[in-house]
Amino acid sequence: MAEGLLRRIVPPAVVEVASAGTEPKPMHLDAIRTMREILVEISAQRSKSLDPFLGQEFDYVITLCDEAQAACPTFPGAAQRLHWSLPDPAAARGTEEERLAVFRGVRDDLATRIDGMLEGIFGRLLEKAYEENKGVRSQ
Repeated sequence: MAEGLLRRIVPPAVVEVASAGTEPKPMHLDAIRTMREILVEISAQRSKSLDPFLGQEFDYVITLCDEAQAACPTFPGAAQRLHWSLPDPAAARGTEEERLAVFRGVRDDLATRIDGMLEGIFGRLLEKAYEENKGVRSQ
């Protein structure tokens, strides 16, 4: 869901988005369904293992549940490592509506966190550009 949300917000030419799991499983139908509710299509995404990404450099590595944080290997090139302690919606039990409510809650929490992270990143970039341009204009 996080990958789909990021791809919706940030164009691929600006940011490369990758996601993987410590124990990849097929895409959960409730994840697809709840993302479609906000017009984000993730049915073509595939759950991937961490293995292909080991040794790659990333600006951010974000773990989304406590089990993933404990099992996630170190990515030496990661400038920032963040942990967002979220419940695993695939573990939700109950009626269909109760399970969907868990998926919606995680989806909405992810969207809020992603928006805040991007706001901080772009805010810093704008500040840096402003400072650099201020120096150029005063010359």
